[in-house]
Amino acid sequence: MALPEKIMQVKQDATDVRLAQFDLPDGAAWITEARTAAVNRVKAMGLPHGRDEYWKFTKPDTFVQPDAPKAALFHSDEGAIWADVDRLKIVFVDGVFDADASDDLSGEGLAIERLSDAADKDIHWAKDLYGVLEIGGQDAVDRPLAALNTAFATDGVLIHVTGKLSKPVNLIYLHNSESSDVILHHCIKIENGAEMTLLETGPGAARLNKVMEVEIADKATFHHVRVQGRDHDRRAVTGIFTRLGHESTFKSFTLTMNGVLTRNECVIELTGDNAMAHVAGACVGDGKDFHQDDTVFITHDSLNCESRQVFKKVLRNGATGVFQGKILVKNGAQKTDGYQISQALLLDDDSQFLAKPELEIYADDVACSHGSTTGAIDEDSLFYLQSRGVPKAEATDLLVLAFLAEALDEIENPTLAEGIFERLEAWLARHGH
Repeated sequence: MALPEKIMQVKQDATDVRLAQFDLPDGAAWITEARTAAVNRVKAMGLPHGRDEYWKFTKPDTFVQPDAPKAALFHSDEGAIWADVDRLKIVFVDGVFDADASDDLSGEGLAIERLSDAADKDIHWAKDLYGVLEIGGQDAVDRPLAALNTAFATDGVLIHVTGKLSKPVNLIYLHNSESSDVILHHCIKIENGAEMTLLETGPGAARLNKVMEVEIADKATFHHVRVQGRDHDRRAVTGIFTRLGHESTFKSFTLTMNGVLTRNECVIELTGDNAMAHVAGACVGDGKDFHQDDTVFITHDSLNCESRQVFKKVLRNGATGVFQGKILVKNGAQKTDGYQISQALLLDDDSQFLAKPELEIYADDVACSHGSTTGAIDEDSLFYLQSRGVPKAEATDLLVLAFLAEALDEIENPTLAEGIFERLEAWLARHGH
């Protein structure tokens, strides 16, 4: 449905003001061409408005306005997650790569470069990836904030994986300025039969716009586990755009705690036969200022592929959770197995969960399902635990963790999953009842 002319003018005005803030970054011809095309996409789409179909549950205003709302710096005595895990650390402070805090960016089967360095090279493998998957993600739904990212990101990492990595790569995002406004863009290319695990931790900035494009070749594997920073006032919009080859695997899990506004988009294309894509998330939110949105679009465009979407949210004291998930099965994508579940546990009458699950199927030999539920703590289970001597607060926490378990089960590595579980236990302990 076309938006009213008045709304279109508001979008255009906001877009003009935002674009006027930027100068196109310097770079070689290939990235200048990609950035220029991205600017043109933003102009054609206009930045998001609350009347846009996929923004009706989440107000985009603070992502669109020229200046980032300030976010107070958050200090915690809690140690870094996965501190005991052997990993290659890459650190960004308010969106700027910190070489001193980072490990050596090299390893067997692995090549890592900064986007700013690669952008100056006349020939680079990222030419075939930078902005390319983001463009593909615009086909069915406009994603102008991702195009804005492609146009103006000046930092990020380009990761080329040619072997099976022995340890994870950890992107660490530190927030040290209450007014930081950050745009980061990562490209990851995983060659045939290669495998990597990518960890992402930390808030990144007062306002963060981050895009990651992931190309997974035939029989390659990509594991992704993300913990978004605990800063209470932060805002973030993230986009993962991935394309899977024959017999390849993509698994992504995100834990969201705290933050004023978080929107995580994931756009997945299964383009090779027998590919598998799982995307999952656990969210715990407390307070009327908490708003978290997971928006997923999975396209099946090949034979015998599997996809899973598993999202669980626990909300209290007026918090809001959003899930928008779609499975598109194209003509000829027979033997598709698509599963989608989104569930919210509301711990009071003031919180809300807004869901929009969708299936669009053009093949006749498929098994696709979706479900979305909202409910309170099961009183019978709570009574049972209390009757066995478990205090009510502890019993409630046990039921919350049991509710989130299906999402955590999507994490392949048990050590990483245990770190997530401990973070959730700590959050519940801090927030009491």
